[in-house]
Amino acid sequence: MFELLVEILSNERLTHDTWLMALRSSEIARAAKPGQFVMLRVKPGLDPLLRRPFSICGVKGDLFLVLYRVVGKGTNLMTQLRQGERLWVLGPLGKSFDVPEKSFSRLLVGGGIGIAPLLFLRQFHGEKESTLMVGFRSAKDILFPQRITGEDGSFAVATDDGTNGHHGPVTDLLEERLRENAGEVTVYACGPKPMLKKVAERSMALRIPCQVSLEAHMACGLGACQGCAVKASASSAKIYFSVCKEGPIFEAEDIDWELI
Repeated sequence: MFELLVEILSNERLTHDTWLMALRSSEIARAAKPGQFVMLRVKPGLDPLLRRPFSICGVKGDLFLVLYRVVGKGTNLMTQLRQGERLWVLGPLGKSFDVPEKSFSRLLVGGGIGIAPLLFLRQFHGEKESTLMVGFRSAKDILFPQRITGEDGSFAVATDDGTNGHHGPVTDLLEERLRENAGEVTVYACGPKPMLKKVAERSMALRIPCQVSLEAHMACGLGACQGCAVKASASSAKIYFSVCKEGPIFEAEDIDWELI
């Protein structure tokens, strides 16, 4: 983990509400693993007071990439940042995805901006054994992997309004793939909690290994404030997990999905 003043190389708008920022730090880029995140101080001073957490969505040489959606004051301030400016960054933080050495087919299921850690996972471990499926609200919200990481891999799209790809939730695409895959497969997912709950419950019902990346409001990113606690399942040795310290990657079976 590093705390560094990092230079912004670019800050590009991808859709009406989603941006991609590239930051230069050889230390963070070398240390980062898929599923980990960084905490950004978006402005000097005390307003806003807290850092903001963002998944690392890719690495290019000494650069690491952050994908963010504009949802409030902090992310609005980020859109005003320009090349050459610097931000205080803490990271990489949290657990990464666990990818077994044995060759499993990987089903990557993302919802909206949840594509971020999955793109890094595919970049880090290669596209050969992975199938990426992502759901968006509409065609105007689609985030194309090539524009983010430069990777030209294929991916399947689902849109809620049917304006591009499958008309319906991305979990429909997962169901199709689970029926097609006769061999050993592992599911990796990141996105809205209702989507994650459905992915987790379906995977567990079929006894398919499933890892999820949970999103939570984080104040410290280090597990000290307990602000990002989630309830553990009855089979777990713990009662609660801190998403920032013991996650954000969890085995699906370790989470109490009734309380998500």
